[in-house]
Amino acid sequence: MEEKALPIVITGHIDHGKSTLIGRLLYDTGILKEDRYQEITASSSLLGKETEFAFVLDALEEEREKGITIDTTQIYFQTPKRKYVIIDAPGHKEFLRNMITGASYADAAVLIIDSNEGIMEQTKRHGYLLSMVGIKDICVLINKMDLVGYSKDIYDRVVAGMKDFFGNLSLRPRFYIPISALKGNNVAKRDPSITWYEGPCLFEALDELEFKTFEERPFRFPVQDVYRIGNEKIVAGRIESGEVAVGETVYLLSKGLRVKIKEIRKFLEDNIQTASYGESIGLIVEGANGIKRGDILSGDNNVRTVKDFDANLFWFYGEYNKGDKIQIKCTTQESYCSLSITEKFDPATMDKKKEGLHHLEIGEIAKAKIKLRKKIAIDTFSYIPEMGRFILEKNGIPVGGGIIV
Repeated sequence: MEEKALPIVITGHIDHGKSTLIGRLLYDTGILKEDRYQEITASSSLLGKETEFAFVLDALEEEREKGITIDTTQIYFQTPKRKYVIIDAPGHKEFLRNMITGASYADAAVLIIDSNEGIMEQTKRHGYLLSMVGIKDICVLINKMDLVGYSKDIYDRVVAGMKDFFGNLSLRPRFYIPISALKGNNVAKRDPSITWYEGPCLFEALDELEFKTFEERPFRFPVQDVYRIGNEKIVAGRIESGEVAVGETVYLLSKGLRVKIKEIRKFLEDNIQTASYGESIGLIVEGANGIKRGDILSGDNNVRTVKDFDANLFWFYGEYNKGDKIQIKCTTQESYCSLSITEKFDPATMDKKKEGLHHLEIGEIAKAKIKLRKKIAIDTFSYIPEMGRFILEKNGIPVGGGIIV
């Protein structure tokens, strides 16, 4: 089986060095070839600059526009330990929407800060967004240390400010690394010239981050459809966590029943004994009369089956006013619902709004209690993402979404 890449998001205030860092990562891991590096060096010289790794992303984007298939939203690199994929976050709205809808998912984050400028508004906003989508594995990079003479005092000041900020969000980044993305200090390997720093370089820190292995979580199988082929009833869906085996007994949550897995079916495969997270399969299940789309098969009976829950919301189309008829979709489960907004945030600054808690506009972020007409089965987003994210629809049109906390 091909090794999976750990998905990370790299974010930070504009001009704090995100593009330069990504270019450096590609060069230090051999993805950026020497001939392209020489081209970038020559281009930088013409502009009177040192080698500007930010040009790497510009070059990739130009090639993509010419029709060359290069996905600049998912960039792969590899350390000696494992593979990584950078999930690009071009803006906070795109990032939130992609995480909520499942278009992308990140296990960990790298937040980059210019040592000279320190903590900016966008730095704080990105910190808030990371907390809202449940990303807790965070590496903070204090960049451009070469421009401040590798000053420990400046590093300490930035770190102290970030610790105060993250403390208010109940986040505790594991690493604060002084780097120069331009020079390569403390990126792929430790820089002994920064004598006062004894921690890991970026690659070493990344390699210590947790890879969320959803195969090891309890079995969750939202039923997408039920097909009859001859005398057989095949229950189709995708395994969102855990694994299942022929002969195993699982729970049909909507009825509180224990049912037995008689067969596992996969396209063009025979005699399947097991299936695991991420696989789309068909099941033949004994004792599951009346099973239908929207039901959940679970390996344990500890799933929360609720009519209300707390969530972080992101509104991305039209407006919401109290009393609007809203439908929620979580996996294949559906119900009408109402929203009780407890906090609302300015999308530009993430400052709390004290007024207008009965109304949402495009781009607004809120904390809310969701009250459902009928029960659904849920997990928190940080535990099992697909069981912990949802879409909100108004008149059949997706208007918002959120994650369960």
